[in-house]
Amino acid sequence: MPGAAIVAAVAAALAAAYVRVRKAVLQAIPAGLRIVRAADDSTEIDPVTGAVRSVQSAEVMLPADTVAAMWSPLYLERLARTYWRFLTRVSLGLIRVYYTDRERYVCLLARPFKLLTFGAPEYEMDDRRGVVRWRIERGILVARAGRHGDGYLEIDVQRGPATDPGCVNVAVEVEVANFYPAVAHRLSRFVYTNTQSRIHVIVTHGFLRSLARLDLAESLVGRFVSVDEVPDPTTPAPSDRAGAATAQP
Repeated sequence: MPGAAIVAAVAAALAAAYVRVRKAVLQAIPAGLRIVRAADDSTEIDPVTGAVRSVQSAEVMLPADTVAAMWSPLYLERLARTYWRFLTRVSLGLIRVYYTDRERYVCLLARPFKLLTFGAPEYEMDDRRGVVRWRIERGILVARAGRHGDGYLEIDVQRGPATDPGCVNVAVEVEVANFYPAVAHRLSRFVYTNTQSRIHVIVTHGFLRSLARLDLAESLVGRFVSVDEVPDPTTPAPSDRAGAATAQP
């Protein structure tokens, strides 16, 4: 099947799944969560290059001792794993993530249908902030201009003071930057905005709100134990970076 036809088929599948995914995410949000700042969204498409930068963020209040006990690269790994697990759950198993030592494959059911391929995760952490980043390599949903380039998916978590005694605020941001969507390049930006982009935003919002449960998936790797084993964060948080879609990490 020609590349354009494959992308069109994927876009049609995304459009059909939109209502289902939105309903699943809304049902997954429990009542009474201590949400300091509800999930918000900032998505931009560079008018010249077509590169996408999208940032979703939220903030929750949690017990300080709970966060302190979890503040380690091991739990950062578990947070990353939780993101992929959530993606599979809200897609009702249609989207699955496969792991190797060097890559992560986001597939439609099975490996032959690789929607997105990422490099192995990169971790950064200090006493206040943790970052996990995957470089975008290739995939059906990646236009040629974005393959093996500067694109990446990043989860950024920061802890800070809260208004309630014995609590801290935990802010989480999910950023996609320098992403060149094949749907936009081969079909249209309108199709991309109303299918793949909308689903990404909805799924990310659901993931951010679900974190208040602290139901983190077990790490499949478990490489790190202490903060000293990973480098400190070297770049500003996504919300502090320039708003240009071509901003690099």
